[in-house]
Amino acid sequence: MPVFVDIEEQTFCIDADLIGAAITPRTSAILATHVYGYPCDVLRIEAIAQRHGLRVIYDGAHAFGTRVAGRSLLSYGDIATCSFHATKLFHTGEGGAMLVNDQALSQRINLLKSFGHVGDEHFTLGINGKNSELHAAMGLCLLPRVMGFIETRATLYETYRHELDGLPLSYPVVPADTDYNYAYFPVLFEDEAQLLLAKALLSAYEIDTRRYFFPSLNHLPYLPGNAAPCPVSEDAAVRVLCLPFYPQLDPAEVVRIAGLLRLAIGSVVPA
Repeated sequence: MPVFVDIEEQTFCIDADLIGAAITPRTSAILATHVYGYPCDVLRIEAIAQRHGLRVIYDGAHAFGTRVAGRSLLSYGDIATCSFHATKLFHTGEGGAMLVNDQALSQRINLLKSFGHVGDEHFTLGINGKNSELHAAMGLCLLPRVMGFIETRATLYETYRHELDGLPLSYPVVPADTDYNYAYFPVLFEDEAQLLLAKALLSAYEIDTRRYFFPSLNHLPYLPGNAAPCPVSEDAAVRVLCLPFYPQLDPAEVVRIAGLLRLAIGSVVPA
């Protein structure tokens, strides 16, 4: 059964200050997410894990291209998972990868994703979890363009911030010593009512946005009702909205989206 820990206000990632108090004799690993490509406090989490003899598993679905202290963010932890879904900065249409810093564990995972056998030698149950050659070919076509994607996204990010300047919105903060990948553009509204109004207005103009993530994970309906409160996560989940953000996005469209947000928030009165 998962034990939930609240998030930081600045990065929306797990709050390392709260991890120690949540560890029990039954704890086997720390599972954390690099939300929107912003890094968890990987060095502190590593120290906590070593002190308690725990594994560290990172959900790095958003983390491709982010670097911390000169290292790929995906190189931290015992396991880092990475999504190659079509919506990600780098993708293969569908699929993903696991980066494993343990040879024995890596061999175990390779067996599990390859039917559990090597040739005629059978070791365990397994599935066909391999990517196809078609997906790999798409990835090879896109991989040389990743840095260009990041540069374009960085420019779009600055355009959004400039056009939204002065509105009562807040944003995650990139930690020090981080080269960010600009995977998403989340904005935090003052309250949920304001978010819903903005989302509805943008939708009326056929501009799609996403409440990413909603609800707070400790409120998922299929989990037992005794999950610990996570007030920061619960508050952010009802106020955060991801705006359109992809390399082909026209800067003029960013200006248009910002103008509609100004109308929704009430900073501009319609003529």
